[in-house]
Amino acid sequence: MFIELHILQNFAPSNLNRDDTGNPKDTEFGGVRRARVSSQAIKRAMREHPVFAKTTQVKTGMRTRWLAREIAEKLEKTGKSKDDSEKLAVAFVQQLLGDMDKKAPARSNVLAYVDEDEIQNAVNALAKDGESAIPDLIKKTIKSMAEFTSAPDVALFGRMLARKPNTVKLDAACQVAHAISTHRVNMELDYFTAVDDLQKDDETGAGMIGVTAFNSACFYRYARIDWNLLVKNLNDDKELARKTVEGFLRAAALAIPTGKQNSFAAQNPPDLMFGIVRQDGQSWSLANAFEIPVKSGRDGGLMSASIEKLKAYWEKLNKVYGSDGITSATLSLDGEDNMDSWIGKMLGALE
Repeated sequence: MFIELHILQNFAPSNLNRDDTGNPKDTEFGGVRRARVSSQAIKRAMREHPVFAKTTQVKTGMRTRWLAREIAEKLEKTGKSKDDSEKLAVAFVQQLLGDMDKKAPARSNVLAYVDEDEIQNAVNALAKDGESAIPDLIKKTIKSMAEFTSAPDVALFGRMLARKPNTVKLDAACQVAHAISTHRVNMELDYFTAVDDLQKDDETGAGMIGVTAFNSACFYRYARIDWNLLVKNLNDDKELARKTVEGFLRAAALAIPTGKQNSFAAQNPPDLMFGIVRQDGQSWSLANAFEIPVKSGRDGGLMSASIEKLKAYWEKLNKVYGSDGITSATLSLDGEDNMDSWIGKMLGALE
């Protein structure tokens, strides 16, 4: 069983996701340049949005190189000295993740993606038995990290330990595509100046000048959740899995990458969220609806034309491949459903 989400979202001028040169990310699709927002930026915005944790009622996981410091600080609260806490935490993390950063002994060289329960279990064992607890704690931690998690975001997006890629790997239950514009996009440049407030009238020139790149685009976004894998990753907790799906759907609508938002304030929610629950084992990205780039419609806009192309392509796929086992629900600014009723329809289709 798969849950699929298709989103059309138009952003005002912005630079939500930059490349290494500071320019908005882009790509070529259908033979023309498209605006792009990376899946990594989208996923982080979703897992960090307050609505996700509020809906799941579980603290999100932590992706960090400072695991030893986090454990040491919690160990101190159990009554251990600062020195003993740091030594125990570093010894444990070093055996779990490998060599530590030479410039910062409490920081590992690789990231770990852990949940609150795993951190607390380590703290409890180290506080009780000290260094003698580490060998058994390593085995238990590696086993739990590879089999399940209590953190909904870890269950969705998966994890791997770089030191043990073949033994510690929790497959992601969610796939998120890079968002791409439904149409051709050209990058634009904003030449700006900053005035020096203490500059005297007879002094000329700006305090600073610069150029900022930006674009504006109507994006198609696609994501897919493997329901059975999500339940498995959450240690067969179906109720938490349902809350995780709900949190994901709400965050997909509300979360926006933070790049250059102070300069552009592109806080634009989606116009269309098309949800699918399917039991036929298939998955369909609808990106190819826009392989021929959308051109502005009669009203001059891109959203209505994009919605029409998405609808037409969906109908073609259903005609060719069939629609058995598919339940769909649409949340649209022009529709009758609100967010709560739309989510209710999606969750109602889950086993």
